[in-house]
Amino acid sequence: MNVNMPHAHGQRMGGGRPPLRRRALLTLGLVAGAVWALPGAPARAGEKPPIRIGNLAPYSGPASAYSAFAKTEAAYFRMVNAKGGINGRKVEFISYDDAYSPPKAVEQARKLVEQDGVLAIVQAVGTPPNAAIMKYMNAKKVPQLFAATGATKFGDYRNYPWTMGLSTSVYHVEAAMYAGYIREKFPNGKVAVIYPNDDYGRDIFEGFRKALGKDYDRYVVATATYDNSEPTIDSQMSKLKASGASIFVNFSTPRFAAQAIRKAAELGWKPELQIVNTTGASIPMVFKPAGIENAKGVITATSLKEASDPRYRDDPGVQEYQAFMKQWYPEGDPTNNQNAYGYMCIKLVHKVLEMAGDDLSRENIMKQATSLKDVKLGLLLDGVLVNTSPTNYFPITQMQLMRFNGEGFDPIGPVQKHDVKMYD
Repeated sequence: MNVNMPHAHGQRMGGGRPPLRRRALLTLGLVAGAVWALPGAPARAGEKPPIRIGNLAPYSGPASAYSAFAKTEAAYFRMVNAKGGINGRKVEFISYDDAYSPPKAVEQARKLVEQDGVLAIVQAVGTPPNAAIMKYMNAKKVPQLFAATGATKFGDYRNYPWTMGLSTSVYHVEAAMYAGYIREKFPNGKVAVIYPNDDYGRDIFEGFRKALGKDYDRYVVATATYDNSEPTIDSQMSKLKASGASIFVNFSTPRFAAQAIRKAAELGWKPELQIVNTTGASIPMVFKPAGIENAKGVITATSLKEASDPRYRDDPGVQEYQAFMKQWYPEGDPTNNQNAYGYMCIKLVHKVLEMAGDDLSRENIMKQATSLKDVKLGLLLDGVLVNTSPTNYFPITQMQLMRFNGEGFDPIGPVQKHDVKMYD
């Protein structure tokens, strides 16, 4: 069971025997303001101490949909602990609410490092919160491991050697794929783009601009941005429609991606091509709220299998994930690709901890995280492998273009591999 209490500040459990209610909270894995996956009873004599790792997620605020990552990950470690842990050690997974707020993320990261004493912060959610804590994490030499963002700044191994992102998309790679598709299929197209006015939005938009290069002004006739605190993006969508664009590129987060698709239909704007970035290309979270008919034909890119897609009904990786959800996180929606992403990523965290063996120094954690070779994860598309090195902090650089057919996604061409050498 997972609980989030976004208006509470959280509290660290003290020593001694807690009163009955607090003992119950510990057993259930609940702490005010946090989601914990705890190992259960304290280690007995001769048992190895647990592995304590931290996490930040937006359990409240406009990006709260992304809390699905952490809830799935907490459930995963409950399963791991029930099966004996990792290398004989149980795992404490401590996740605090940062409301997708950079200042709050810094506050909560300090708590995890300085009060909770975590080995690493793993899978912290979002570009703005991760950007806010990366200087602190590197100054403290604490792994900021597999941050849940595809922004290119999290691959800067020279300046931030303790920070590594993990996404099904490196945003500049994904944006370049869309730019290439537009160039090839719509050489005379007129493009309108919407993106959030934050680190994530600016990064993916910059990748798109760079990929179009000298042709940017010929293609792009209108852009619009929004703040995550805005209730709607109706005015932005009216502006984009009025531009006369025949191609709509939607670089929005899930809530606003759904709004954009629905509003385009309400305005009677029917672009010949709609592109939705992988962050917003969720059938249950975006396409259904936007209206399936309105989303039909949308093109996206991904490296992750869509668990709700009929083509993967008999896929072993998808079946393993669905069985996990049914047993360990039954209140979660297995068709929500936010849960699938969290499951995929935490399996990679598990692998790194397993590879570390009994050397649970922070240095060894980063050594193992930068030594991944052709790792295959069940929810990744066939042909997509995880690779890292001391000079490659982009674990996944392969993606495939897909078209939504009203039920699932039809592949467009093969899986594409891109070399990301921004920091060479």
